[in-house]
Amino acid sequence: MVLPLALAGCGPSVLDPQGPIGAADKSILIDSLAIMLAIVIPTIVAILGFAWWFRASNPRAKYRPDFVYSGRVEMIVWSIPLLTIILLGGVIWIGSYELDPAKPIGSPAPALEVQGVSLDWKWLFIYPDQGIAAVNQLVIPAGIPVHFSLTSASVMTAFFVPRLGSMIYTMNGMTTNLNLQADKPGTFWGEAAHFSGDGFPTMHFDVKAVPAAQFTDWVDATRNARSPALDPPAYLQLEKQSMSVAPFTYREIDPLIYQMIVTQKLPPGPGPATTPHSQLVRPERTH
Repeated sequence: MVLPLALAGCGPSVLDPQGPIGAADKSILIDSLAIMLAIVIPTIVAILGFAWWFRASNPRAKYRPDFVYSGRVEMIVWSIPLLTIILLGGVIWIGSYELDPAKPIGSPAPALEVQGVSLDWKWLFIYPDQGIAAVNQLVIPAGIPVHFSLTSASVMTAFFVPRLGSMIYTMNGMTTNLNLQADKPGTFWGEAAHFSGDGFPTMHFDVKAVPAAQFTDWVDATRNARSPALDPPAYLQLEKQSMSVAPFTYREIDPLIYQMIVTQKLPPGPGPATTPHSQLVRPERTH
């Protein structure tokens, strides 16, 4: 009973959703738990009940060594797991369609397009319509859907913002689609949820959901910042393995940069080969 106290320092996660996808994921988790408890709790009660009833000091308990079959017992033993599987299957069936990662989120506002690239060991987020990019930070407008096109410039990893929902993998040479939304302003933890080498523990980022007007101001400030442009030579420098990279931005981008990454016109990274820490590079940081 003391062990849960160790979790007191943990921040809110999937059970404190801040968007429609995260809220639906939470409902599935709770519904699935409730359905499974329908078999777990009776089983625990039956174990305790049988142990108490068939104790050595109970003369009313019948010892029946020749007992082989009971239709009523068989019905109970098989019907409860069968009902559990049917109910779980229904939850999974409905959720698989309702929460398809590629399914757009219904909203009167058009979705913000973001192209995400997982590198060793950092995240690159490209805003194609705004013509800017950011490393290890993701700024989005609150209350507006975001459509992600995700790929990997190295090994497979997974994009996950627990409070917004739906973890999905990124893989080299292909694009996966994901739709998320933050209902209100806030800063949310984002991470790589698949082990990818030495720098994996530092491969995380902040998702900053801000009011629409503040998002526009951030875009304008990024465009006017004295920061580099994201073109193929800059990308090849960024692609080099590095750890604990502080967030920075690119004031403009090559409009075809994401397509060149996906089609491997820009070569993929080396992956998490054994590399001395002294040889790991840190890209130039500009804010």
